[in-house]
Amino acid sequence: MSEESKRREALIYHAKPTPGKIKVVPTKKYASQRDLSLAYSPGVAEPCLEIEKNKNNAYKYTAKGNLVAVISNGTAVLGLGNIGPEASKPVMEGKGLLFKIFADIDVFDIEVDTENVDAFIETVKNIAPTFGGINLEDIKAPEAFEIERRLKEELDIPVMHDDQHGTAIISAAALINALELADKKIEDVKIVISGAGAAAISCSRLYQSCGAKRENMVMLDSKGVIRNDRDNLTSQKAEFATHRKIDTLDEAMVDADVFIGLSMADIVTPEMLKAMAKDPIVFAMANPDPEIKYQLAVDTREDIIMATGRSDHPNQVNNVLGFPFIFRGALDVRASKINEEMKMAAVKALAALAKEPVPEQVNVAYGQTRLAFGRNYIIPKPFDPRLIAEIPPAVAKAALESGVAKEAITDWEKYKDILRERLGSDNKLVRLLLSRAKLSPKRVVFAEADQLAVLKAAQIAYEEGIAIPVLLGRKDTIEALMAEIDFEGDIDIIDPKTDEENNRKNRYAKVYWEQRKRRGVTLYAAQRLMRERNYFAAMMVNEGDADALISGYSRNYPSVVKPMLELIGKANGVTRIATTNVMMTKRGPMFLSDTSINIDPTAKDLAKIAVMTSKVIKTFGFEPVIAMTSYSNFGSSDNEKASKVREAVSILHRNYPELVVDGELQTDFALNDKMLRDQFPFSKLVGRKVNGLVFPNLDAANITYKLLKELNEADSIGPIMMGMRKPVHILQLDASVDEIVNMTAIAVVDAQNREMWELEKDIS
Repeated sequence: MSEESKRREALIYHAKPTPGKIKVVPTKKYASQRDLSLAYSPGVAEPCLEIEKNKNNAYKYTAKGNLVAVISNGTAVLGLGNIGPEASKPVMEGKGLLFKIFADIDVFDIEVDTENVDAFIETVKNIAPTFGGINLEDIKAPEAFEIERRLKEELDIPVMHDDQHGTAIISAAALINALELADKKIEDVKIVISGAGAAAISCSRLYQSCGAKRENMVMLDSKGVIRNDRDNLTSQKAEFATHRKIDTLDEAMVDADVFIGLSMADIVTPEMLKAMAKDPIVFAMANPDPEIKYQLAVDTREDIIMATGRSDHPNQVNNVLGFPFIFRGALDVRASKINEEMKMAAVKALAALAKEPVPEQVNVAYGQTRLAFGRNYIIPKPFDPRLIAEIPPAVAKAALESGVAKEAITDWEKYKDILRERLGSDNKLVRLLLSRAKLSPKRVVFAEADQLAVLKAAQIAYEEGIAIPVLLGRKDTIEALMAEIDFEGDIDIIDPKTDEENNRKNRYAKVYWEQRKRRGVTLYAAQRLMRERNYFAAMMVNEGDADALISGYSRNYPSVVKPMLELIGKANGVTRIATTNVMMTKRGPMFLSDTSINIDPTAKDLAKIAVMTSKVIKTFGFEPVIAMTSYSNFGSSDNEKASKVREAVSILHRNYPELVVDGELQTDFALNDKMLRDQFPFSKLVGRKVNGLVFPNLDAANITYKLLKELNEADSIGPIMMGMRKPVHILQLDASVDEIVNMTAIAVVDAQNREMWELEKDIS
């Protein structure tokens, strides 16, 4: 994609369908006149009077306690510099988005039109009663230091300049672990810091709090080494001025144990790395291009422990590991500030978490058999679901112990459970899926590539490194559409009707005829079928010319399923294929089966569908907890429709005792643990969070998932085909571009995990 196309896509993303990235959503009922009279006049007067009596009641009666202001004057926006407050707003909205999806914190972004320190501080102080916390963002140094210092002193809510402290906290945790692996003590190591901005100063201060000695630090700015005999140093730079008579980075790196890069790309050379001490620790955190390229660094020194700010290398130092969770903990105890104790608690919690066994969900996301503490894993991954339950409690405890908390937490396990529930209905699963696909992209045939939506999805898959597309359809149409959307690259385009050059059509026809000539298929009929794109695509996958296929955008489901069953068939041991849809709900991802294939499955069929669903759930890194649904609860009806579900559960308990599955159950009992515990305390599902629902028939499953999708605007991935011999995935009619991209990622992950369907055993 050209730079102009990337620019246009970014602008469209921010402009359509609604300008911006965040909105305000009501949290109370508002349907009736009674609701409105409580929400506003006259009912609203009562909480107002209570707050007048005690200002702290604002936390009880308003959203203040979960509301953070992200505030900037636009003077140091990303790598764009001083672009002004209005131009900084997209970044501040983006920060608000991260607060919400990682820690369920609401945000108002505030852009202040002044570069005057006093005016800025006065503005923030005047609006502070609205908020439970303030995140300062993209304010240039040295003003940022003064603004944060004074606001922390003059306000009684937590204030943090993330540009200063976020990188410091994350990199300090990584440094603690890297030093342990290198068998070095922080008080002894020599540290070189390239950069002298807000982040570099804050990092250096926090490293000192961890035990580093100032006399062992050398800091550099754009003029070279910051020496104590240099003139006109700011107070922050003077704080880290060295007495050593050196001027350049080359000199500073000799025998250094640690390099911290917060400056610019490609300033560290292999020769500098070779001059460092044994087991050098290099955190090259300039973005998007580090101070030395990752591969060059690890090729230069086998003993290096390397971190960057990039997600495509091990040990990403990413601020999103910090600020959402630090504010979460601070808000939940109504801390008056974020102090050094709280920051240090976050450092220690992050460092400790990296040493714990990694959940399968994280291994799945990063395509690892087993991530484990070591040189390539010194800091948790941003997708780690444990962050929400580990970092905020550590921060909250530090706030309580240091005396800045106004609200106590007494039941810490309950608090952790509440935090886990906050993960909610975001798109973490989609991010996990796309990340996993990118690790090993596969060749995916798009059987309807002359449809604009399908072609656009193929373009995204190609440019994002999710898949290697093969485009089927009318070649002239595809090429015209590719020019229209600026889709460029070395892409295979095949028209099954005219594909004579490579003779694939005749080759596929002959293979198909050999397979089915004793079932009434003639060679001529086989040749005619190979002109149809779904047959052609299926044969491409069958013959190993592609790894997976996507079809169904413009044709009804049964007509696309037929050739797939005919040509590709079921995996070994599988007697019944099925589909599942993943729904992004408020309680997290839910897997609903069977949504597209089996009209009225038998008890054995239902048991097999449940087993296949469990395999898909595991593929996404979750432990399956499956409810077999019905209109009946545990034998309350003897009707055959309920009885077959009951029988399916018996089959599963007998053949798969390790699988957490139970029923028959009404859906509300399956999803409401209190109801289930009160009425059916014997159920295997009690105390567990159900993430899979198997329905008694196609009507129930299909209606449920489409109802959820349309009424609750729940995102859906699927239907995911289960039990096919090769990776085949069929779209719903008129699927959106995003849905097609997600299904492409599913197809790639399916191709990466082909052995999944070969494990089926007999069910009796």
